[in-house]
Amino acid sequence: MEKIALKNVIKIFGDSPGKALELLRNGVSISEILKKTGNVVGVADVSFSVNEGEIVVVMGLSGSGKSTLVRCINRLFEPTAGEIYVDGQDVRALGTKELREFRRQKFGMVFQHFALFPHRTVLDNVEFGLEVQGVDKAERRKKAEKSLGMVGLEGWGEKYPSELSGGMQQRVGLARALALDPDILLMDEAFSALDPLIRRDMQDELINLQQSMQKTIVFISHDLDEALKIGDRLVILKDGAVEQIGTAEEILTRPATEYVRKFVEEVDITKVLTAESVMKKSEDVAYLGSDGPKTALRKMRKNAIASLFVVQKDHTVAGIVFADEVRNLADQGEGDLEKVVHRDIKTVAPDTPASELFPIMQNMSYPVAVVNEQNKLLGIIVKGLLFTAIAERGCDV
Repeated sequence: MEKIALKNVIKIFGDSPGKALELLRNGVSISEILKKTGNVVGVADVSFSVNEGEIVVVMGLSGSGKSTLVRCINRLFEPTAGEIYVDGQDVRALGTKELREFRRQKFGMVFQHFALFPHRTVLDNVEFGLEVQGVDKAERRKKAEKSLGMVGLEGWGEKYPSELSGGMQQRVGLARALALDPDILLMDEAFSALDPLIRRDMQDELINLQQSMQKTIVFISHDLDEALKIGDRLVILKDGAVEQIGTAEEILTRPATEYVRKFVEEVDITKVLTAESVMKKSEDVAYLGSDGPKTALRKMRKNAIASLFVVQKDHTVAGIVFADEVRNLADQGEGDLEKVVHRDIKTVAPDTPASELFPIMQNMSYPVAVVNEQNKLLGIIVKGLLFTAIAERGCDV
């Protein structure tokens, strides 16, 4: 379901935006527009949508327009032209009072700089937005404490910002946004000011929180590794315009422009490709309780394989059997596969990075099962398939 829709959004800074807008629409470059009008084009005809519960990372080099764009979404910056819809509501049509209320209901914002009040306790900082909304003290205290617990700061409410590390202060900023329970989080370089280790911790924290919150998040970043880690989709900007929109794998394997190719060329693709993207559907399986040794052997011969995954009737993985052991069982006249099912097998989730698959498969002589959260078989990965997938995407292993 579409949560946010941007259509041909343009933002021009300066005293003659009308002339600059005309030049932009006539294909004049933003550098020429600056020379001719003295106006700066911050966002140049950007269109994309964000689905409910999705994390979209908007990224680009400094000056690419990413921070300007995110401020256009909630009209902290007034767009010069274009349309912005949130839940079908035309945001640009809202009056001042309506817009203020709309922001309170829909948006939470987390900035690069923590913007905490130094004279207020952590709890008081987290309560601030609720206080502005007129929420009574008992209720806002309850919500603030819950938000602090969500970001791992339970028990720190009576401290002051100066008593917290940078990472902890950013957690307070995130808790303040979450306390409002917004539909949408706008996060502008939220982790950029943090040390690398703390930054990675905050990225992990956001990913873990998102599994339970399922917020719609627009995350601004200049760090490609960060974008690849947390983003469901990426929007890459250059000079205020969109260069490419897509998943991490789409952008890394099929860059749309030379700019994008150079932007991503240093990325280790094995950290982006996942088990799901390199697996194949299992040609066949044996069903525990219904398939006997002869049936299993027939399926293995048909597919020219030496092993076969065994599943329950609901397709959850029970284990694996090997051709020689199944053949011995058949020769003995046994009709039940149970005796030769190896249950202690390695399985991986569909989002397991390819880089983590190499050490798993290094000493394995049989495929790895890819399973979902219910342990149902989605597909299998064999060594040759993994190496082929990496090679096809131009990465040395």
